[in-house]
Amino acid sequence: MVLFFPNQQALDCISDSGQVLGQIVFQGGQDEYSFAAAQSVLLTEAEQSSIAAKLAQLMTGQSSIPMQDDD
Repeated sequence: MVLFFPNQQALDCISDSGQVLGQIVFQGGQDEYSFAAAQSVLLTEAEQSSIAAKLAQLMTGQSSIPMQDDD
């Protein structure tokens, strides 16, 4: 299981054991979302599947990343 927590304009991806797996960020210039794995993290098949599903939800508009307003 992977938990997704908003952090600035990204989603932190955290395993059920509390390990930070990486971040999903929006690439504005390319109009797409991408996942950047944390250093020295090996993802399980279930974690990869969960992250891929979240990326698909973001790309289709079924989900979004809350944007922070610093004003």
